[in-house]
Amino acid sequence: MKMSQKCSPLKSVRVKLFLTLSLVILLIISFLIVVNNFVFGQFYLYSKRQTLKSVYETVNDYYNKAQSGDLESELEKIAIQNNFDILIRNNQNVNVYTSNKDFYSTFGQMNEMTSRFNTGAGEMIEQSDSFVIKKIKDNKNGVTYVLLASTLDNGYLLYIRIPITSIQESVKISNNFLYLMAGFAILIAAVIVSYVSRRFTDPILELNDIARKMANLDFSHKYRITDADDEINHLGKSINVMSDKLEKTIKQLRSTNIELEKDIEEKSKIDEMRKSFISDVSHELKTPIALIQGYSEGLLENVNSDEESRKFYAEVILDEINKMDKLVKQLLELMKLEYGKREFKDRKFNLVELEKEVIRKSQVILEEKRVEVQLETPEEINVLADDFYIEQVISNYLTNAIKHVKSIDKKSKIRITNEVNIEKNKVRIKVFNTGDTIEEEHMNRIWNRFYKIDSSRTRSNGGTGIGLSFVKAIMNHYQNHYGMINQEDGVEFYFDLDLMI
Repeated sequence: MKMSQKCSPLKSVRVKLFLTLSLVILLIISFLIVVNNFVFGQFYLYSKRQTLKSVYETVNDYYNKAQSGDLESELEKIAIQNNFDILIRNNQNVNVYTSNKDFYSTFGQMNEMTSRFNTGAGEMIEQSDSFVIKKIKDNKNGVTYVLLASTLDNGYLLYIRIPITSIQESVKISNNFLYLMAGFAILIAAVIVSYVSRRFTDPILELNDIARKMANLDFSHKYRITDADDEINHLGKSINVMSDKLEKTIKQLRSTNIELEKDIEEKSKIDEMRKSFISDVSHELKTPIALIQGYSEGLLENVNSDEESRKFYAEVILDEINKMDKLVKQLLELMKLEYGKREFKDRKFNLVELEKEVIRKSQVILEEKRVEVQLETPEEINVLADDFYIEQVISNYLTNAIKHVKSIDKKSKIRITNEVNIEKNKVRIKVFNTGDTIEEEHMNRIWNRFYKIDSSRTRSNGGTGIGLSFVKAIMNHYQNHYGMINQEDGVEFYFDLDLMI
């Protein structure tokens, strides 16, 4: 199954990482804005309220304990640090201390100020027996204040106020700043993510590419291990180990599969060879078995009572038995050759000496048929092959030529020729005999077992009909050319061998 090599850009790890980080930044900024809008103001008021009460306690303790020191300097520092307006009046309504000369004029007469606290004007923030804290808006200048009004233990009146309009402006400015920071943060995140994601995703992409190739049974690529002691490096090591083990296992499986296929092919060949052998033997032994049966019945029934006839019958039976034995042996040998069950022992030998030996063994029958054999060849031709099987090829060609040779111009000739081709590193052996040519329809069939062209290949000439099949099987083993060519006055058979120089 072919796996996809590319994914959608929106599904890539880098884009997902960038979008995730951008979303996190936006969520954080949004949270800060919400907190800034709804919490910061309240927290600021709470903080200032505590400061107001702290100032109240400080002033009250000062008068109760008659402490020495400069209260005005202390109150001035507090007023400046916290943006407070502080006003203290004694029992005679005389200003003891004020941090802002406009403080009293802003509220009008003191009785008006006191009245506003007592009538419930403004928003009550906190109230106790000693003080009241309210949020009051000054309609004259539109400023909203948080005002603490209290009566000290010594009867003095203490007023402290702080404007809160600046708080709202600070929140707005802070929100605008957060919006701006969100934009910068996303741009910076894009740069950071581009760098960081490359550091993280490149190894992941490499691992993905290796895994994809492993899925296609390509184990040539390995992850480049680094010195980093992290999960990706450990994963890369694990994938390399897995790749090696898978490669080894698949090689073993392939090797086992090849051996299994060879075994199956071997069994198939053996079965085919067995069926072919049985078929051929059954076909070819019908005639000799019938002859043996007939002559044996004649002997049992004493068809011929004289000794000479019985001897003839016995000789016919023995001759047929010998032919059967020869046929079965040759057929077994041919089967083993055709199905690769014979081991060839190739060696260097002189082809010309082998040809002379084959001619010498056939000399008697050559003289009987008055056949002239011509050997046209150099003195020495060294070849690489199994001399036992090459002798059978030459013998079969020569025997076949002797059987079919006919006199042309009152001469029966057989000519053996060796043509050496140095460029191809081959030698072609040709065996020619004078006589009738072979029709085209028979030229390919003569190499099949037991194929007969005419009555010349009958039982009377002693042949088994598998000589040319031997040639075909042996030449197929060496993957060399063989065949026959009709000449003007006869037939030429040939085969090739590898030279050994």
